[in-house]
Amino acid sequence: MPAAQPKVADSKLSQRQSGTDSGGDSAPGTQPRLESVDGVGSPTPLGLTLVSTDSNVAVFSRGATAVDLCLFDDAGRETRRIRLPARTGPVWHGRVSGLREGQRYGLRITGPEAQGPADCFDPAKLLIDPYARHLTGGLVETAALSRKGADTADAVPLGVVTASLPPADRPARPMHPWPETVIYEAHLRGLTMAMPGIPESTAGTWEALAHPDLIAHLQGLGVTAIELLPVQAIRHHGFLRERGLSNYWGYGSLAFFAPEPQYLGPAGEAGIHAAIDALHAAGIEVLLDVVFNHTGEGDAEAPALSFRGIDNASYYLHDPSAPGRYIDHTGCGNSLDLTEPFVLRLVLDALRHWAGHYNVDGFRFDLMTTLARGPGGYDRAGGFLSALRQDPLLADRKLIAEPWDLGPGGYQLGNFPAGITEWNDRYRDDVRRFWRGDAHAAPALATRLMGSAEVFDHETRPPWSSVNFVTAHDGFTLADLTAYGAKRNEANGEENRDGRDENYSDPIGGEGPDDTVDDAARARRNLRRRNLLATLLLSQGTPMLLAGDELANSQGGNNNAYAQDNETGWLSWDGADHEMATFVSRLTALRRRYSALRQPRYLHGATRPDGRPDVTWRGLTGGRPAWDNPALPGFAVVLRGAAGERVLPDPEEVLIAINRADGQHRLSLPRAPVGRRWLRVLDTAAPTAEAQRPGRHPILAAESLALFALNATERAS
Repeated sequence: MPAAQPKVADSKLSQRQSGTDSGGDSAPGTQPRLESVDGVGSPTPLGLTLVSTDSNVAVFSRGATAVDLCLFDDAGRETRRIRLPARTGPVWHGRVSGLREGQRYGLRITGPEAQGPADCFDPAKLLIDPYARHLTGGLVETAALSRKGADTADAVPLGVVTASLPPADRPARPMHPWPETVIYEAHLRGLTMAMPGIPESTAGTWEALAHPDLIAHLQGLGVTAIELLPVQAIRHHGFLRERGLSNYWGYGSLAFFAPEPQYLGPAGEAGIHAAIDALHAAGIEVLLDVVFNHTGEGDAEAPALSFRGIDNASYYLHDPSAPGRYIDHTGCGNSLDLTEPFVLRLVLDALRHWAGHYNVDGFRFDLMTTLARGPGGYDRAGGFLSALRQDPLLADRKLIAEPWDLGPGGYQLGNFPAGITEWNDRYRDDVRRFWRGDAHAAPALATRLMGSAEVFDHETRPPWSSVNFVTAHDGFTLADLTAYGAKRNEANGEENRDGRDENYSDPIGGEGPDDTVDDAARARRNLRRRNLLATLLLSQGTPMLLAGDELANSQGGNNNAYAQDNETGWLSWDGADHEMATFVSRLTALRRRYSALRQPRYLHGATRPDGRPDVTWRGLTGGRPAWDNPALPGFAVVLRGAAGERVLPDPEEVLIAINRADGQHRLSLPRAPVGRRWLRVLDTAAPTAEAQRPGRHPILAAESLALFALNATERAS
């Protein structure tokens, strides 16, 4: 099902996307005459801004000797070159008359001829304005990009001047408190490409997110926020195109302000506003996965497309002992240098643009450690993290860190400032290891159930600081976690060398999809999936679901589908396991119902005002769990309100009982207060069973999890 062309598409764009344009050198005498302008304009704001009948143009380049604004007609022909007449510090600027919304443009930068090894100035190269709000399409990978002196206007996407304003009357942002947040991580295109009922003209675009069926599905699951993989303009590298693949996940931005053109439907930018407004009206927040740690320009030998040609020495981190060589903390060829004030400003301006213009609710920062690096390495009190948290527009947005990069000291889990939540990969691994049956896994699971206090419980950070996940876009899906013991990434064209080798997975009944195993194995696989989902939704912290896990979506064992813009990477809705979706709905409802499952403070067994501990650990048959037993098959935990919180009449208590063993256990429940009873409100071994009174010693099925509740609304008659 082909994606709809973006609203700015034309014949020139079609040539660029198909690669039929040669992108070769311009013929002598075909370049437009260089013009000057009378108005010096202003150094702020940066970028091209329509102001009344004039336009202000401002470009940061510390090392340039001249900056030209290049204008193009709708057929992609360069018609004018205008030299910016003024410079204030490192910002070149001028006022240009006669520009209109929809005008296409780029930049050319002239600089000293290789005075330093980091200089990449070449006025033949057309460059993307870092502040461009829209691009005409994708990059065409041609030989001219890498050839000095070769004009690249036929290959590089053009900026599009925009003065459009967001809708005046917009639904209020839901602004769910962190303790009530349930995140659904999804790829915008992959989520909607194959969903029944979505028209072909909008499938895979922003407009599909507003479809009533999709919104009803999200509401039914009980999620409060959708977190979208990168939607900023993407570079699809030539080596991927040669394999018939693409940069599907989008971790390689060409422009931070511009939305990815292939995700625009027939309504263009209006479709973005409509989708976000529809989700907000449904009570669902929109979070964006943003990539500011590196750009799509690649390593120091790759062509200049934007930042490198504008001011390579300022935008990227360079090895002080070899200034032309990049420091690569990201594994993607380059690292942005946010110690440069204008680079820091660019990132913050882009965040403000998405938060203000598009009204998004928060951001997940890819490899956030890189953004917080200073001269001495990671600096939690440095410029970026300090500026981010004090910004008045961003202050009430949700901020999520991927708390690592590949550089020295890059793993910083638990070391980000209060107010920033963090992806907790230890949660993922420990939960998988326990349910797989690894030795010594029970104590680690207990720690993860309580919000990973040993990682996050400092400087008054609350349990929701831990973003818990069992699966994410990077790795096996939930279905594949129970079907494959080893990755199967051959389709990526890297001889199965890419992707994580250790998945802590468990191919129940043998390696392969569900239709290759018998009924008993399929039942065990489904039970394991329910156990993993129940563990996730009943843990302290912020749960994050991977889109499609509620449908038993499989990627055929590919644990690194970064290049798979096809049926492998898209959610499969046909034949989906809707019983699992119903189970997820039940879990999120229970999480909302019982506040003990989303505590405001960490529980450490401290005594509450009523004389009871805030948490009690129990063996399945009573007593204390044998934590030193490497094969401990399970335990129970009783959760009450945190010590220090006000105790209400008939205080709420819940008990989570976990049995990983291959045989059933007779559970010993604590004695209930007079006039009250325990109620079994969830059993992964009987997912559709109604709540029931189980008696003092209920049976806990093999390989299962159960939730019991004791509260005022369930008093015995």
